[in-house]
Amino acid sequence: MAGVVSLLHYPIKGCAGTSVRESVLTAAGLAHDRSFMVVDPEGVYRTQRGDPRLALVRPEIGDDGDLLTLRAPGMDALPVEVDREGPRGSVDLFGVHYTGIDQGDPAAEWLTAVLGVPSRLVRVPPEHDRVTGGETPGTAGYADSSAVLVTSLPSLDLLHARLVEQGGEPVPMSRFRPNIVVGGWAEPHVEDRARQVAIGDVVLGYAKLAIRCAVTTVDQETGERAGPEPLRTLAGYRRASAGGVAFGARFAVVRPGKLSVGDQVLVDLWGGSDL
Repeated sequence: MAGVVSLLHYPIKGCAGTSVRESVLTAAGLAHDRSFMVVDPEGVYRTQRGDPRLALVRPEIGDDGDLLTLRAPGMDALPVEVDREGPRGSVDLFGVHYTGIDQGDPAAEWLTAVLGVPSRLVRVPPEHDRVTGGETPGTAGYADSSAVLVTSLPSLDLLHARLVEQGGEPVPMSRFRPNIVVGGWAEPHVEDRARQVAIGDVVLGYAKLAIRCAVTTVDQETGERAGPEPLRTLAGYRRASAGGVAFGARFAVVRPGKLSVGDQVLVDLWGGSDL
């Protein structure tokens, strides 16, 4: 029987995730997921592709979302009272313009000290109405694409076997920054073929394969690039027909609800793989 073995949200895009036992799934993903984003002085997004030290930032957010605490090695913790009402400014996410609410100079100075480059912190405004594409359209905060990223333990097991065959070392699931990790499927990459998934009261609709980038080569504990793996090995057997290498799948939220670790995962509709 397949079930949820991990739930993770990432309050600040590109920064460390938080493992939770249960969460509310909104139309835009797990509560607080990618609600914030680090930007440069021109409002252009920062991610671990260009700023791997983002992995060192370990944000904590209260259930009500009113207080965000920034933590990083060697830095004093910084509490940030979340501003949802301030002036809206333009932000750039993958060349598309949205708006964000700046969270103030103390947060900007703290992030600049950690990253070593001028940075500011913005929050998704309440009226954010981003539309995400793929086979099932939806919405999301500042996530790369669709609201929910699903991976599975069998998929990671296969990758580990391939890495070891080539004399490499296994990599942790954190390299792939999933929201939902599924265990119990009898074979790897079932998530590629699942078109509609029911988890408790929640229903997810398949959007697209998760095409992986250089973020997977960043050690999430040290904030340093760790070499060509796992991209090099994935390129040997996970090339997508539309280009790139895939690991995991992205889903839109068809029906919001509550999710918990241990919930059964049922695939209600199947399709073919896009590899």
